[in-house]
Amino acid sequence: MQKFTIEQVRAACGGEYLEYGEGDISNVTIDSRTAGSGSLFVAVKGENTDGHNYIDKAFENGALAALTEQDNKFGKNALIKVDNTVEALGRIAKAYKLKYNIPTVGVTGSVGKTTTKDMIAAVMSCMGCCLKTKGNYNNELGLPLTVFGIEDYHKSAVLEMGMSARGEISYLSDIARPDVAVITNVGMSHIENLGSREAILAAKMEICDHFSDENLLIINGDCDMLRTVEKDKPYKIIVYGMSDTADIRAENIHDNGMEGSSFTVVAENACFGVKVKTPGMHNIYNALAAAAVGLHYGIAPGRIAEAIENYEPTSMRMTVEETAGITLINDCYNASPDSVRASLAVLGKTSGRRVAVLGDVYELGEYAEKAHFDMGQMCEGTVDVLLCAGENAKYIADGAKKAGISEIEYFPNTQKAAEAVNSIVKDGDTVLVKASRAMKFEVICDTLKNRK
Repeated sequence: MQKFTIEQVRAACGGEYLEYGEGDISNVTIDSRTAGSGSLFVAVKGENTDGHNYIDKAFENGALAALTEQDNKFGKNALIKVDNTVEALGRIAKAYKLKYNIPTVGVTGSVGKTTTKDMIAAVMSCMGCCLKTKGNYNNELGLPLTVFGIEDYHKSAVLEMGMSARGEISYLSDIARPDVAVITNVGMSHIENLGSREAILAAKMEICDHFSDENLLIINGDCDMLRTVEKDKPYKIIVYGMSDTADIRAENIHDNGMEGSSFTVVAENACFGVKVKTPGMHNIYNALAAAAVGLHYGIAPGRIAEAIENYEPTSMRMTVEETAGITLINDCYNASPDSVRASLAVLGKTSGRRVAVLGDVYELGEYAEKAHFDMGQMCEGTVDVLLCAGENAKYIADGAKKAGISEIEYFPNTQKAAEAVNSIVKDGDTVLVKASRAMKFEVICDTLKNRK
């Protein structure tokens, strides 16, 4: 974190001193255990704990200042009172971003935003060190904390923006102020809260709420919902995809199975070959988005291609590993109906016995039963053995049975599936592990890695 004083913090969030203090803030944290010399500790009320109970501990660990919603005093370092510490954190991050602004790409979408973010960051690194969102730091807490990571050596930033309701992307984009926005697609994720894909599209489009004629929106033209976006905007829109009408498109596509894919990027003033090592045809779209960003920033086509080929995916995102006598496809970072379909397509192109371990997909609301049943039907022609775990996963089993899958095992929860998986999986199998993040399916991956 670059120089940002306690007074700049107070002014940015509009707070008042309960305890006055001076000095430079060196990092911002919401966890008192990570507070240290020069830290700003932000006391956040969570579902299971209240950060206000740990302000004293943060000061003991060296914190220089803290934000609070309460009238407590500690007689130690600077203490600033605000109405809402989460909103104050956002205002401070916005001020910090404006002070140390760098070219910024914002990424959102129902599926593929993390992989797209990783590929774009790899391409932007051609311009110098690039800051990117780590893990799932893409919400009202994670994005501001990521922004504070901008150092003087960073030449660009790629920030992922997640959401579950209207207004959240607008809030995040106001903090991040991206110069370029990428929307990967509009699927079923969060339909429980938003009610329709049209509402999801509107929520994703909030990433442009603070755009002017100097900004650029990059969208997937092969997504049926994004095709409805009118181009009569004050900002420029570039469309990528596999159709002839796309501004940046993929041609000469070759599916190389577990070794990924290769294709030719064709744009107005560029034509070059690209290899993607991560399997799945859906990753071609992610690579096209990264290529579009790179071309916008004037990065040479050869360097774009090299960056995409060598990018490092986030852990548990379509990670393929030969381990303990099997091929493990670890894709349990998160899930949606669309991403399950894409993952099953990858599994379906492998050789030997194909095993899918699928779990609940969250935030589907009234669509949950049908969506899970449909996921089971997707197993036709791609899965030989199916293991399902979770409350709604029983509908996956029902759909798979209807599709003609004969070997199906259902478990009520992740732990039960983990206890049984090694008695079902055999040497030489290819095993796909996929579910929503809350299912914690990495437990199953760890069990498989330790099979004897």
